[in-house]
Amino acid sequence: MTTTRSTPQSDSQTTLRTGRLGVIGIVFFVVAAAAPLVGMTGAVPVAIVLGNGAAAPGAYLVVGITLLLFSVGYAAMSQRVTNAGAFSAYIGRGLGRHLGSASAFVSILAYLAIQLAIYGFFGGLLGAQVGLLPWWAWALLAWATVTLLSLLSVDVGAKVLGVLMLLELLALVVTSVAILADGGPEGLNFWVSFNPAAILAGGLAGSAGIAFAFAFASFIGFEATAIYGEESKDPKTVVPRATYLAVGVITALFALTAFAMVTGMGASSVVEKTVELSSLDGVPLADPAAVLFSLATQYVAPWMATVMGVLVVSSLFAGLLAFQNAASRYLFALGRGGALPAPLSHVNGRGAPSTASLATSVLTGLVIVTFAVFGLDPVLNMFYWFSGLAVVAIVLIEILVCIAVIAFFRRNAGSENVVQTIIAPVLATIGLVLGEYLLMSRFGLLAGTVAEGVDPTMSSWGLSPIGWVLVSLPFVLLLVGYLHSLWSHTENEALVKDVLS
Repeated sequence: MTTTRSTPQSDSQTTLRTGRLGVIGIVFFVVAAAAPLVGMTGAVPVAIVLGNGAAAPGAYLVVGITLLLFSVGYAAMSQRVTNAGAFSAYIGRGLGRHLGSASAFVSILAYLAIQLAIYGFFGGLLGAQVGLLPWWAWALLAWATVTLLSLLSVDVGAKVLGVLMLLELLALVVTSVAILADGGPEGLNFWVSFNPAAILAGGLAGSAGIAFAFAFASFIGFEATAIYGEESKDPKTVVPRATYLAVGVITALFALTAFAMVTGMGASSVVEKTVELSSLDGVPLADPAAVLFSLATQYVAPWMATVMGVLVVSSLFAGLLAFQNAASRYLFALGRGGALPAPLSHVNGRGAPSTASLATSVLTGLVIVTFAVFGLDPVLNMFYWFSGLAVVAIVLIEILVCIAVIAFFRRNAGSENVVQTIIAPVLATIGLVLGEYLLMSRFGLLAGTVAEGVDPTMSSWGLSPIGWVLVSLPFVLLLVGYLHSLWSHTENEALVKDVLS
């Protein structure tokens, strides 16, 4: 039986500063974490060529709707439980404290992994485009800046992210509107991109599944709204609103921009045109960012492509800061709940989880240095490996949250309706389980960990040894975390409780 102990929430050393964030502030963090410009430059061209061609925008829309269904139960749960542990607190309340604690470790893995992926891409991009310093030096410069900002109050980070994100969104919207206003070489054709038959063309085991896998990968980060509940002005109201707004903005932006890219190249020849624009030294998709940049140059002006090039860097930095905050708050929650050393629950005078943030930086810094020492590639290894790992981990946790929502409201019925407590979570669970299968079966393509002699576009699975390790890690960690919680007998009520109660 687990031993519980009380945690005095009045203790300013273990309490996050409240009242710092409103709806817009949280949305800034969440949309920044989704890094829209990076997703549109990196994932959409691959989804078009290897996936379902002109119907790739429809895949993004379907995934967005699935995550909107997830958000219904998630938002309802946020009105009952406010805790920096978010996912782990929800799972703990619905499925038991041991599984809640275990899920927190998987969430930390996900956010550390995506942060490391971005460090690799950031360093590799600046090392190639700017030079002067090796990739790891650029990554460590970003690492130091992110660490410093994460130690400031959360609203300072929100303001930084807000400026960067608004510029990023503006560039995408302006370019998309310009393309759609022109109509491209074939005019607007919504049906070719959003026709259900076209979206599912090739089957889930084939090209449609590839498109869905890359679409799911593009959305990671939207789910972090509840993490900031303790620091919001009115979490019971702010978190649900921020969740719906964030999912809506990301879905609309991804679908709009992807459709504009298809329109700009012409639906009937979009695959061939994407290959042409993204090829580098004869290798297709070697430079996927060139697709959107070329369209921006053609339909807006050359300066827009230049601006986007700069904003890709700022988008990556915004993502680094957002995921630093997310990972540190999970470590803070585990420290406060007794699942990890208590010092992790300490906050500084600005109300930021300083010890947890420094611990996050130590972990990411060690991995950056390790990759540099062993001469591993920042993009082919660090970015692809860790981004694939992160999305598998976070979708696993989202599935557990859906099940936990159903279980919680069956035992704690209130004013919530059947759509919030059963219908939406069940539909979301089905969609997420399917999404997880697609992500895992196409992991070799996502993470670049295909076994020798396997064509990842023609066959599922076929992973290299490192691929099997990465795709299995979230599930192994969930089991180890559960056993650790079961045997340690140290978690207290603060791990899953509503800190406002």
